[in-house]
Amino acid sequence: YPFVWIRMFLTAPLLSPVPRLLSLSARTLFSETGVWEKNYRTETRQRLEKWWHPRIMAEWRKDALEKDAKKKKFYVLSMFPYPSGRLHMGHVRVYTISDTISHFQRMRGHQVLNPMGWDAFGLPAENAAIERGLDPDEWTKSNIVSMREQLDSLGLCFNWDREVTTCLPDYYKWTQYLFIKLFEAGLAYQKEAVVNWDPVDQTVLADEQVDENGRSWRSGALVEQKMLKQWFIKTTNYAKPLLDALAELPEWYGVKGMQANWIGACTGCYFDFKLKVNGEDTGESLSAYSFHPETVFGAAYLAILPSHRLLHGSSSVRSVLQKAFQPGRDCLTEVSACNLFTGHEIPLVISRKDSFDGYLDTVIGSPDCSEEDLSVARALNLSWTTVLNSHEDGTQTLINSEEFSGLTREQAFDSITQKAQEKKVGGYLTSSKLRDWLISRQRYWGTPIPVVHCGSCGPVGVPVEELPVTLPKLPSLTGKGASPLEAAHDWVNCKCPRCKGPARRETDTMDTFVDSAWYYFRYTDPHNPDRPFERHLADHWLPVDVYIGGKEHAVMHLYYARFLCHFCRDQGLVAHREPFWKLLVQGLIKGQTFKLANSGQYLKREEIDFTGKEPVALGGGRVEVTWEKMSKSKHNGLDPQEVVQQYGVDTVRLYTLYAAPPEQDILWNVKTDALPGVLRWQSRLWQLVTKLRGARQLGDFPNPSLLKKKELEETKKIWINKNYTIQEVTSHFTEDFLFNAAISRLMGLTNTLTVSVPSLVQHSVEFEEALAALVMMTAPMAPYLASELWAGLCHVKNPLSSLLQRRGNVMQQSWPAVDPEYLEVPDFVEMSVLINNQPSGTVTVPLQVSKDTEKVQQLVLESPLGQKLFSERSIKRAILSPRTALINFLTEE
Repeated sequence: YPFVWIRMFLTAPLLSPVPRLLSLSARTLFSETGVWEKNYRTETRQRLEKWWHPRIMAEWRKDALEKDAKKKKFYVLSMFPYPSGRLHMGHVRVYTISDTISHFQRMRGHQVLNPMGWDAFGLPAENAAIERGLDPDEWTKSNIVSMREQLDSLGLCFNWDREVTTCLPDYYKWTQYLFIKLFEAGLAYQKEAVVNWDPVDQTVLADEQVDENGRSWRSGALVEQKMLKQWFIKTTNYAKPLLDALAELPEWYGVKGMQANWIGACTGCYFDFKLKVNGEDTGESLSAYSFHPETVFGAAYLAILPSHRLLHGSSSVRSVLQKAFQPGRDCLTEVSACNLFTGHEIPLVISRKDSFDGYLDTVIGSPDCSEEDLSVARALNLSWTTVLNSHEDGTQTLINSEEFSGLTREQAFDSITQKAQEKKVGGYLTSSKLRDWLISRQRYWGTPIPVVHCGSCGPVGVPVEELPVTLPKLPSLTGKGASPLEAAHDWVNCKCPRCKGPARRETDTMDTFVDSAWYYFRYTDPHNPDRPFERHLADHWLPVDVYIGGKEHAVMHLYYARFLCHFCRDQGLVAHREPFWKLLVQGLIKGQTFKLANSGQYLKREEIDFTGKEPVALGGGRVEVTWEKMSKSKHNGLDPQEVVQQYGVDTVRLYTLYAAPPEQDILWNVKTDALPGVLRWQSRLWQLVTKLRGARQLGDFPNPSLLKKKELEETKKIWINKNYTIQEVTSHFTEDFLFNAAISRLMGLTNTLTVSVPSLVQHSVEFEEALAALVMMTAPMAPYLASELWAGLCHVKNPLSSLLQRRGNVMQQSWPAVDPEYLEVPDFVEMSVLINNQPSGTVTVPLQVSKDTEKVQQLVLESPLGQKLFSERSIKRAILSPRTALINFLTEE
């Protein structure tokens, strides 16, 4: 690079050229000047991150636009954020994981989709707008601009050309379209119901949005019960398919179990009924649960709870039922219920019970199957038809059940439920505890429900060609009283699409979970003006290969998204039933909190005296120290940009990946071994490249034949270690996503290369290729550092390996592969050592004992690392991971 040196000489003062040269070279970056700095300093890190940031982003954008039919697809998706305006460390963790996986898969030759968008409707924006007197649309869009800048500053390579924003009409038009599809299929319906009312947020909540203490999941307010007319989606019709499909998916580390538990055992079904009084149709309908659908022809009565909407709402039979009701008794009423499947009429009974199996409010009484139902029927002098015939061998067959007579109970169960489904009068297998999805929200900032209410036609879906039904501009929002949309009279009053008569628009908006139930589809075809997505594009990209997000969404969001994908499959919109293949749930990043023991008041660090053995409040009082989810109110939050400014993007990325497995919480503490560990590792990687460059600048041409026997044995160990590391790291990146274990393995290879003697560095192709592989495997996790290291490697003098003669940045290289000759299993394993879930170093142990907890513990304790770590610690238990080379010591602090 003579031009660079000439320029430096020309710009230096004539009287002191040498000091000027030294000063400049201390601040140079190889990629800019061709001068390699021997030490990895803070200034070096800052310069290389600034240099490589636009280049890596530009290369990603270029690659994302290329279409190569030969490449296999890989769809990595992180749950899109609510645009609050500021990123938090939880965002940094989840998007670092998705970014790492996407870089890795691109290096493996895949066409990668790593999209990003905004879950932009919802109460926080509306509440913020009310507090500030702003339009929630303006508030949301300004936050999106701010957060996108923050994401870009972190170097996260998303496919921004596919960005979606749920509050824009070009997105929610298709949310409304899918609602219309559900409405036309009979799966979206409106009914009066006792609902959960949040008195703070002034809106209805789905059952899933109320915690076990009866409080709102968002506001924390104690939820009240109200009777309101609401929109529901009949997810119960899909309960059994959703439950059964879980068996086809790989392990989701507990989340499949959570999904299955939420759905429950699908052993019964609902049947539809019409209510009559004195033989006259009342216009009221009910769905009642049967624990034994095969005995439906032997039903004796229909039972409702005293809390049922029919007794408390605006139903036409309320007065009749209230007249018959007597607390504490089973009450026979004058209302009868006609089963739309059997055609039989049975009496309606108000039960003395407060609940049916904890969740149901309407059940079918079947005396042939239940002693309790038999007792009720006899007490009320009801008649019923016996439908079960018992045989000497213990089997039972049906009688008095029309064409189903003669079938065994098992056969009749399948046949009756199937026939009821065909007749569209029930029969869908579901559990007794699962309820339909309540989607109505009495707020403004949400997707308008595309329905008009006509006095002649009833509820009518807005024609697809008239979508979207856009939100009207309102002069102000108060957050109190009726739905804010009621105030938009010109918008509310409209014509019926069917009869053209006067009608009123629905003023409830949709729960934001509806918006996020299908966004993964829209990413595959984000700019389509004619349909939500082209089937061939969705079929190409789906299912999502890896879906990444918080465990708090393991029930609601995942359940709704899976339901909608099953529905779209049945509608012929897509080929796949399940939207997500692998699921990666990440834990929280928690900060240290300090609060007064007597009052629970959270304190700032500057309000505490740390000079004693225990922290004490400056104003007096004992202080409790805990780890909690980061928040401003707890004074334990971190601004990601401040953290990045202090430590650098690569360091923060490596820390979040190394501090704990993805599913575990991270206790953010820069004094732990995790942060110093990744800082030291980066310096050691830099020193390895410096070492190779220095060895090749000695003047001697590298010659592997000069290596002696002992050195050749060392090259064999390097070769084995390299291949073992490639094998292990690739497995961690594709199978279990234990990035902390992958980094530990890379640290092990770094250790092996660091102790290599100069002659081996000078003449060994194994050292060269192992170092190249090490840098390439580091690249997805620390792209800036790896890019500069690769630039330094590719300009080493007289390279022995063709790897160092490749063109392009490290991110454009092919992921290293295990050598075909690598057949023997290495006789050692690099074991990661954790103390109370915190990474604390590695110890090499023989492979043959690596699955023996006692022997591994003994070897760790005997090692120099173990003697250092455990000299003053009392070990309570040692846990050996069955999935990876990792042992976790639980100790008494």
